[in-house]
Amino acid sequence: MRYSTHMVPFRITFRAGVSLFEQVVYASKKAMVSGQLRPGDPFPSVRTLSKDLKINPNTAHKIVAFLVNEGLLETRPGIGTVVAALPDSSQKERTQLLGQEIEELVVEAKRLGIELAEMLSSISAHWQLLSGDDPNRAIDPAAKPTDGGSNKQ
Repeated sequence: MRYSTHMVPFRITFRAGVSLFEQVVYASKKAMVSGQLRPGDPFPSVRTLSKDLKINPNTAHKIVAFLVNEGLLETRPGIGTVVAALPDSSQKERTQLLGQEIEELVVEAKRLGIELAEMLSSISAHWQLLSGDDPNRAIDPAAKPTDGGSNKQ
């Protein structure tokens, strides 16, 4: 008999003003995108999420159900919940999924007076950080992250 000793495989620091649900879903997606969680890896149970993150079990259940519904997790009888393999999709489909978030980012950047070159540099730095690339090797050698790549969670 094997006992599950899974722990939450990602770090999260809760922020005031943002729902716990949204923060845990984001941290989960970030772990999947960055390769910290790979397809087939076990995902923490509702009980483990609730206990380790000190959140309500109902919230933990909603998080897991949402990620399953989004196709990011799948339940396997006798095994539990695991990270799903991402489905193939066209570049246009993937880009459209971020339409609202990209618009919000552009609006906020313009409101703060951030220039396009600064935004591209910052996005490039964050992309490299999440991809595990060398953060000192920028796509554009003249580009430098505006925040030094320190905007970690």
